[in-house]
Amino acid sequence: MSHPHPGLKTAPPLPAKGLRVVALGGLGEIGRNMTVFEYAGKLLIVDCGVLFPEETQPGVDVILPDFTSIRDRLDDIVAVVLTHGHEDHIGGVPYLLRERSDIPVVGSKLTLAFLEAKLKEHGIRPRTVRVKEDDKRKFGPFECEFVAVNHSIPDGLAVAIRTGAGLVLHTGDFKMDQFPLDDRITDLRAFARLGEEGVDLFLTDSTNAEVPGFTTSERELNPAIEQVMRTAPRRVIVSSFASHVHRIQQVLDAAHQHGRKVAFVGRSMVRNMGIARELGYLKVPSGLVVTTRELEKLPDHRITLVCTGSQGEPMAALSRMANRDHMIRIGEGDTVLLASSLIPGNENAIYRVINGLTRWGAHVVHKGNAKVHVSGHASAGELVYCYNIVKPRNVMPVHGEFRHLRANGDLAIRTGLDPDRVVIAEDGVVVDLVDGRASITGKVPAGNVYVDGMEVGGVTEASLKDRLTLAEEGVVTVVALVDADTGALAEAPDFLARGFVHDETTFESVIPVIEKTLATAAEEGVGDSRQLEQLIARAVANWAFRTYRRKPLIIPVIIDA
Repeated sequence: MSHPHPGLKTAPPLPAKGLRVVALGGLGEIGRNMTVFEYAGKLLIVDCGVLFPEETQPGVDVILPDFTSIRDRLDDIVAVVLTHGHEDHIGGVPYLLRERSDIPVVGSKLTLAFLEAKLKEHGIRPRTVRVKEDDKRKFGPFECEFVAVNHSIPDGLAVAIRTGAGLVLHTGDFKMDQFPLDDRITDLRAFARLGEEGVDLFLTDSTNAEVPGFTTSERELNPAIEQVMRTAPRRVIVSSFASHVHRIQQVLDAAHQHGRKVAFVGRSMVRNMGIARELGYLKVPSGLVVTTRELEKLPDHRITLVCTGSQGEPMAALSRMANRDHMIRIGEGDTVLLASSLIPGNENAIYRVINGLTRWGAHVVHKGNAKVHVSGHASAGELVYCYNIVKPRNVMPVHGEFRHLRANGDLAIRTGLDPDRVVIAEDGVVVDLVDGRASITGKVPAGNVYVDGMEVGGVTEASLKDRLTLAEEGVVTVVALVDADTGALAEAPDFLARGFVHDETTFESVIPVIEKTLATAAEEGVGDSRQLEQLIARAVANWAFRTYRRKPLIIPVIIDA
């Protein structure tokens, strides 16, 4: 297994018949998936998503892939192919199109519809190319063939890319549900046919590579959802991702069966379900869906609300209900159904919401106490099937944290693939396919690009560190009036502290420290106020740590007296 090496240099020029593969996101994290393929001087991009921030990244809305390595080659991009409509695969497209607006965007009907609704908010009209499974399209030197795959959103596609360097098969996000709600199964016959032709490089979804066996079928959730609709004494409030059309279809069917009416709550939910319904992906029995205003006239046991906010996001409907900050007042006898997974890292936020809802008297049904969620990704058993069917010459696990990539690589090796032909890469690692062999040849920059409000890339790792310091340690401003002639304090300094332990006497012991610092500076002839500010900041920081074991952010202000 070839691992990325910390000492990687910039990659050498690509050999004439070589294909270069660089993931700018999605390897080493679950999110911001983006893979750049280069052949004969042209670039083909597969997916361009966002990553949602962690608690250590305060104030950040989303994190984008780093476009640095392709920025001076925007004109070489022949297309952006989208495998499916989830945010971690399409959320970055508006930011890429801001840099060049006429890049053709390729995807299936639902994927493009979700993307166009998102782009409208950014005021961008994309050049789109609609494809469906079994279509073949040429973009520059890349011939793309699209293959149906089953996932937790309809209309997912895998993409086979043919170039002079060989055949690449990228699964996108997929699982192998044998009884999907839309009867559209992952097309293993196409996988097998491509395998016969000879797949030189297989990029496979690693998200569930550590999970043994097979991912449960979506239909197996029916009994649990149906039971909630049948037995709930009052209202049922369902929370799900705003893109999970299949899950919401099951909720609608169960509600209809038990004489309930349904209202959609939340902007993204209303928008996406409207699109899915218009395009025929969501089948809504007539008269079932009503407005929230019409709901008010119905008795509680005939009410179902479908909203977003399954991840404990601060503004989403559910957490607002838990905080009593929503028009929907949760009360005794209400049932809340969390029909979604726990995104790693969000568990605390979700349990906080569950506790809040329970306090108001709701019965909360979630993944932990009922069968109300199945994953959208293939487990180890399914991945092994794929390796045995495709028999690829080289494998590059994608879409996962390092442990997932490694587990997926191990599965490929267990099916008989030579360990030297399994490439474990990370964001920015350059993988070249030359003469039928894939190997790591270098790296390109692939940092985190933070979006904060309207600002893209203005927030840096350093400013996030400052934000965390402000949050955890507080801030102390020191205002010192310094006599220009002697360099000594003209009067006692003022201290303004926020989020730092302080009373009248807190800063008494630091005054001599500041006096001493200024005296030393005067002896050494340092009179520049910028330099003096730095010296004072350092002295006060050291004092704060010695005295209080705190590391506040120090803002020194020197005024010439």
